Amino acid sequence: MTSAPERPILFLDVDGPLIPFGSSSSGHPRAPVPAATPSVPQGHPLLDRLDAGIGQRLMTLGCDLVWASTWGEDANVTVAPLIGLPRLPVVPWPDGRTGALPRGLHWKTPHLVAWADGRPFIWVDDEISDMDRLWVAASHPGPSLLHRVAPARGLGAADLSALAGWLGSAAQGEDAPYRLIGIS
Repeated sequence: MTSAPERPILFLDVDGPLIPFGSSSSGHPRAPVPAATPSVPQGHPLLDRLDAGIGQRLMTLGCDLVWASTWGEDANVTVAPLIGLPRLPVVPWPDGRTGALPRGLHWKTPHLVAWADGRPFIWVDDEISDMDRLWVAASHPGPSLLHRVAPARGLGAADLSALAGWLGSAAQGEDAPYRLIGIS
């Protein structure tokens, strides 16, 4: 009997993809933002840019969502309830950025590949570069999609469609065409 393959991972950054840095008038229903939370005592000036429905749309993709943000556990405390996500696993970051990395490689990249441990994954971030894509293609044995989100607009319908398309291809065992080129 063959065991079912593990679900792909979706590594999710907060600043840029979920909290866009551009105009706050996207037309999406906005999350009700508390004035202050224990993890963000002064409140966060951009939390009102969170799309209240994005959590549900992410959960319907059929992958395991994991925070890959410097927000760490604060993403579970502050962001998740505002966008309708349950508590998610959090990628732990090292205390310091040790070791020399190739020029242009994001410091998160080696940690995400290690955390994925061969599982198919998507990384959604606004700081992904071509060097990250090349490094993952050479270092990760499974399928991967490094999806760069424009930080001015954040994660939108076109992005979610691209993620769903890649997940559909990965589920069928195909090496999705986005592996090296990504989507900006």
